[in-house]
Amino acid sequence: MTGLDALTGYASTYVDNMKSQANANTASDIANRDYANATDEELYEACKEFEAYFVEQVFKAMRATVPKDENSSASAFDMFEDNLYQEYAKQAADSGQLGLAQQLFEQMKRNYDV
Repeated sequence: MTGLDALTGYASTYVDNMKSQANANTASDIANRDYANATDEELYEACKEFEAYFVEQVFKAMRATVPKDENSSASAFDMFEDNLYQEYAKQAADSGQLGLAQQLFEQMKRNYDV
């Protein structure tokens, strides 16, 4: 094993670990927060975070349908691609074009008296 192969292996392990931590933290953090005493702004922010997370998962699922080049070692590229999807999803949620956050916010206000 050459030094480059070892470095690539370590980078791949690091990237996989960071991906799993980010996904676990994002989904559970949003779902497990106590919103009983949250202001409307805090609640709407949480709804936007959920929308961004949802859109990111859609992007990743769409990307998984495209075959990858078997000859490339793309661990670092995958990490940057994930960051790109996160940023796209955040911008989509911030723009309000999808309206998922607004609908979720209104539903929570109506059904849970938050």
